[in-house]
Amino acid sequence: MAFGMPVLDPKKIDWLLLATVFLLIASGLLSIFSATHNAEIFIKFQKQVFWVILGGLLLVLTVLAPPRFYHYAAYLAYAASVALLLLVFLFGKSIAGNAGWFGIGGYGIQPSEFAKVATILALARFLSDSTTSMSSFRDLSKAVGIVALPWSLILLQPDFGTGLVYWAIFLAMIFWAGAEMVLLLTLLSPVIIAVLSVIGLWYFLLAALLVSILFYVMKRNLGIALMFLALNLSIGFGVQYLYSHLPEYQKNRIAVFIDPAAAPLSAGWNVIQSKVAIGAGGLTGRGYLQGSQTQLRFVPEQWTDFIFCVPAEEFGFIGGVSILLLFALLFLRGVRIARGLEFRFSSLTAIGITAMLLFHVFVNVGMTLGLIPVIGIPLPFMSYGGSFFLTSMLAVGILLHSWVSRDSFS
Repeated sequence: MAFGMPVLDPKKIDWLLLATVFLLIASGLLSIFSATHNAEIFIKFQKQVFWVILGGLLLVLTVLAPPRFYHYAAYLAYAASVALLLLVFLFGKSIAGNAGWFGIGGYGIQPSEFAKVATILALARFLSDSTTSMSSFRDLSKAVGIVALPWSLILLQPDFGTGLVYWAIFLAMIFWAGAEMVLLLTLLSPVIIAVLSVIGLWYFLLAALLVSILFYVMKRNLGIALMFLALNLSIGFGVQYLYSHLPEYQKNRIAVFIDPAAAPLSAGWNVIQSKVAIGAGGLTGRGYLQGSQTQLRFVPEQWTDFIFCVPAEEFGFIGGVSILLLFALLFLRGVRIARGLEFRFSSLTAIGITAMLLFHVFVNVGMTLGLIPVIGIPLPFMSYGGSFFLTSMLAVGILLHSWVSRDSFS
C-alpha cells in the first residue's frame, strides 16, 4: 500500500551515514562550546543543544513517514515554502541585514532554508514525471521556473549566498535527470565568464576560449562553437563595461568581495584571521580550548560561518582533514543511495540533498581558507543556528527514509 508505514528493518538503515552525521554534530557542539564557553555568548551553545535535540526528533519522524509521503507532498510543501517566503516580507524581521527571518521568542527561523528541501522535492517530482524530457525547452523552462521562484524571493531579502545553493541543486538534479553535458556547459559558462570578467580581462578571455573549445569537442560544430565564443565574449565585455561605470564605493565592495586583503581591518578581517587560526594549528593543533584565535575571538562570530577554523586550530591539520573525510563519506553515501534507488523520484531527491550539502561544505570551507569570497553559507551539522541545522536533519532523514523504504516502491 502506498501510505503504509514502513517496517524499520535495522538491516536497511544506513548506519554508516547516520554515524557520520552524528560525529559531525558532536564535532560542531565541541567547536561551538570552545568558541563560546568563556563569554557572555555561552547561551548560543545552549541554544544549539536545543536545536540538536529537536533535529534528532525531526530526523526520526522523517524516517517514519509512509513510503510515498514525500512524493505526494512535494508540490504542497513547495507551495507552503513559497507562501512563507512571501509572508516573511510582511511579518519577518531583519538579522544582519537579511530581512528573511521569523522571530519566535528568543529564536529566529529562516524559511529560505526549509524552502531548499521543498524545492528539491518539487523539482524531483517534476523531473521524475514520465512526460518530462530534458531535451524539451518547455520542460527545461518549467524546471528553471521551479527554482527561480523561491530564488528570486530570497534574492529580495537579500540573501545572495543562500540563493546560490538553489542553482547548485538545480544543476546536479538536471544532470541526474539526463541533461547533456553541453546543456550544463551552456548554463554555467555565462556565470563563470561574468565573474572572471570582473577579476581580470585575461581571466575571462582564456575561460571563454577554453569553454568554446570544449563546446566544439562535444558538438563537433565549428559554427556553433564560434557563436558560443562570441556570446561569452559579449557577456564578458558587457560586464566589464557595467563594472567600469559603477560608483567607486561599489567597486570597492566588489574588490573586497574578491580579495579580502584589500580591506584587512574591515570586510577582509574574518578571512584573514580565519587563515591565521588554521595556519596556527599546525599538524596536531594547539589542544582543545587552547587556540588563541578561538579563545580570544579574533574571528568575529566564528561559531557560525567560520566554525571550521575552530577545530582546525585546536586539532590542527589532522583535525581539519578528519572533518573533511567525514563530509566526503557523507557525500559518498548520498551518491550510493541515489544510485541504488529504482524509484526515480527518490533517486533525484537523494542527489539533490547530496548536492545541497556538498555545495555548503565546498563554499564554507573555501571561505575559511580564503579561496572563495565570503557569502555567508554555514557548515552542515556544525555551524551554530537552528534553521539550517533542522533543514540538514530533515534532508538526511529523507535520505534515510528513501533507503529504508526502497522495497516499498513498485
